[in-house]
Amino acid sequence: MLTHLSAKLRERENAGLYRRRLMLEGPQMVHAAIEGKHYLAFCSNDYLGLASHPALIEAACAGAQRYGVGSGASHLICGHSLAHHTLEEALAHFVGLPQALLFSTGYMANMAVITSLVGRGDAIFADRLNHASLNDAALLSKATFKRYPHLDLTRLERYLADSDASGKLVVTDAVFSMDGDIAPVVELLALCEQYGAWLLLDDAHGFGVLGKNGNGVTHAFDKFNVRSPHLVYMATLGKAAGVSGAFVAAQSDIIETLIQFARSYGYTTATPALLAHTLMTSLSLIKQEAWRREKLIKLITQLKTSLHSLRWPLMPSMTPIQPLLVGGNDEAMHLSAALSDRGILVPAIRPPTVPEGKARLRISLSAAHREEDVEQLSETLHDLAKIISS
Repeated sequence: MLTHLSAKLRERENAGLYRRRLMLEGPQMVHAAIEGKHYLAFCSNDYLGLASHPALIEAACAGAQRYGVGSGASHLICGHSLAHHTLEEALAHFVGLPQALLFSTGYMANMAVITSLVGRGDAIFADRLNHASLNDAALLSKATFKRYPHLDLTRLERYLADSDASGKLVVTDAVFSMDGDIAPVVELLALCEQYGAWLLLDDAHGFGVLGKNGNGVTHAFDKFNVRSPHLVYMATLGKAAGVSGAFVAAQSDIIETLIQFARSYGYTTATPALLAHTLMTSLSLIKQEAWRREKLIKLITQLKTSLHSLRWPLMPSMTPIQPLLVGGNDEAMHLSAALSDRGILVPAIRPPTVPEGKARLRISLSAAHREEDVEQLSETLHDLAKIISS
């Protein structure tokens, strides 16, 4: 058995697909210390620069003093605290839906929604570039699982029209994590309303970033009916919110269904109440400090302008996720390593995370970056392009 595992590991390494972990020696910031060396980092999902914000650190300390460290039990036993309840109410109000439910991770939240709403005899329709958690949950649900080409609403409508499933669920990333583009959520919801389907939006990378007040993709479009009973909204709290966890917001009957039937909710210890307490401060900063989102827009524009003539194209994205399409695995790894040698961290993303031949550098921008940081990245990439071309 070990020989078989060793062979699989060697095979992955030989294919240039082996993953190695970086070990941070300090807080999550745009300037990171790893093994005694300092780097300028463009690899974090801390889009608003809140992960190390002094107000959040102070709130976490106060939360620990009030609630302790561990929650001690699942939400359904005695692990559900006033802090959890208060945050759930605040999140539901913030995204404009009747009720919200906290989860330890976005992976667990997606697992809960999909396996609780559909099963045998039902059908799931999923964008081909969806996050792995959505795909894994679809397989576990035992519903019929059909994937439509990326953003292809014509194909999706055909699938919905041809389906005689008793229950239908459309699942999609709101902001696609490796491409940075945004799903056509207005049209998706219209299709779901027309064909009697649920719509699960995974807004992990849009919450805190999109919308006038950072309240996510459902507030980024004027015509979006955020209160549609067909909508199930999921967002994570460890990216733009800077802390940890996730939540689902929807009609009250949907949330109560998750409480009663979702195994990834009922059979796990609740997240520490101190984190929920901290997230109330995070939510306040998201709402009040619009300058963070405004700065992100400026940095995105600066990066696009400065890399316009580069040999590797930036993929079309107006979000903090800015993928630089390289193509081959080896070239992407080489470029990432060359940046690292010059003190800049940008991860190379390879299959199976992205399709074959679509390896890329995933540049992640944060409101904590400075214009000088983006300029340094741009100049270094242009220098490396000249070296590689010669």
